[in-house]
This record gives sequence, structure tokens and C-alpha cells, in this order.
Amino acid sequence: MKPEAEKPAHIAFIMDGNGRWASQRGLPRVMGHRQGLKAIRAVVEAAREYEIPFITLYSFSSENWKRPRSEVQFLFSLMRERLKREAAELHRHQVRVKFIGFRPALPDSLQRIMKEVETLTEKNTGLTLTFAINYGGRQEILEAVQKILKEGRPAGGLTEATFRCYLQSSFLPDPDIIVRTAGEQRLSNFLIWQASYAEFYFTEKLWPDFDQKDFLAVLKEYRRRRRKFGGL
Repeated sequence: MKPEAEKPAHIAFIMDGNGRWASQRGLPRVMGHRQGLKAIRAVVEAAREYEIPFITLYSFSSENWKRPRSEVQFLFSLMRERLKREAAELHRHQVRVKFIGFRPALPDSLQRIMKEVETLTEKNTGLTLTFAINYGGRQEILEAVQKILKEGRPAGGLTEATFRCYLQSSFLPDPDIIVRTAGEQRLSNFLIWQASYAEFYFTEKLWPDFDQKDFLAVLKEYRRRRRKFGGL
């Protein structure tokens, strides 16, 4: 493995392919979402093993409300169930759990468990695991602008560093690499401000099949990349 300074500090995942995984097996789409939990667990374990400080998972986009109501309800129920079940284990391993996205539209019961898990793990010093739930990059930027206007901050003093302080994800460093599964090659409104200089890694592997070997392949590919940030 490459030197510590060359490892990505922040890997973000667009977890795509749960529905296709289920359809290929003649199963209901919701079974793909349940199977995808194993991939999340594998990614968290790998991040801890390789000492990656930040992992962000695109769990439910602001556009996912267009899906059938029954599927959306199942997703929220599954999130609530797993957060309750996994909270103690994550806490034991010093994982700090955070959430970005627009919470008021989420079910109250899900909002409560999100808050409980954040509070339980807020002082942990290991991996920061962030779930993007009801999240949209454009909405995040718009919300930041609205906060700035409300404060009456003069435009002349606004810098990129200042602006990022108003983002929901201000506690996160920019992602070093964004991974998308299932062969799609687009951001889908995910971390669009933060992704300006991110590397991208696309794989045909469906999310439920993504495992620690695939995580290691991401790290190896990142080691191969040369990041110039506009320089030579």
C-alpha cells in the first residue's frame, strides 16, 4: 500500500445497482436494497482496516422521491432498522456517524434515530461515516446562498473557504475519489461543489456485490493516479 500521505482521506460512494441486482435474480427490488447493506458493512470494515478517515455514502437522493411510494417507505424503514441495530457496534469501533441532506421531509422516526446515532458517536475519533439522505448537491449550494443572504454578508468578502463553511458538508474534506458502481458514469447531483478536483472510479460491479477486494482495487487505482490540481 502506498505511503500514508498518498492514501485518499475521503472516499465517496454512489451506491448504484441494488434494483438491477434483484431483477437479475427474479427478486423484488427491495431485496437488492437489503443485500446492499452487506456492501456498506464491507466498505466500513475496509475503511477502518486501511485507515481511511472519511467515507460518504449517497444513500437517498432528493430525486429518489420519484420512485414508487412503497419502495421509498421500505428504504426509510430499512435505514431506521439498520441504524438502530448497528449503532452500538459503530460506536464500539470509534466510528463517528454524520448525516447530510434535508431532514424535515424525512419521517420523524427516522430523524429521531439519526439524531440519536449522531449524539452517541459525536466524540468518536475514528472513521467519520457520513450518510447523504434526501441529499442534493444543488439544494445544498442553494441553502448555503440563502444562509449568506439572510446574514447580510457583503459579497466582496466572500471567498471559497468562507462559502464552504455554509455547506452542510463543511465538516468534510473534499472527496479525493468518488466511486460509482453499476456502470453509470455521472454524479447525479452528488457533492457537486466538493467534487471539483475529485478523481472518479467507475465499475460495472453492482453495489450489492461490492466487497473489500473492490475497495482495495479503488485504493490501488488511486495510487496510480497523478493529481495535479491545475499544475504541471
